[in-house]
Amino acid sequence: MANIKSAKKRILVNRTKAARNKSIKSATKTAIKKVYAAIDAKDKEAAKAALLAATSTIDKAASKGIYHKNNASRKISRLNLAVNKME
Repeated sequence: MANIKSAKKRILVNRTKAARNKSIKSATKTAIKKVYAAIDAKDKEAAKAALLAATSTIDKAASKGIYHKNNASRKISRLNLAVNKME
């Protein structure tokens, strides 16, 4: 454990930020899974609705710096491609 006051504070701040990042990443992954679940169920309307929600969630995560903008863009692109490939 750190002895210096500023180092102790950094540890606490890092824990708080890590918990926040973990929460947002988890929510993003859940949104992505919902899109793929709708695709597997062959429900195009549900897939489109889930895609809209997932896109919003991914964009918010990218704006907060949790995902790099290119990573977020790639995730959104793959989701769009999967939904558009549905019959």
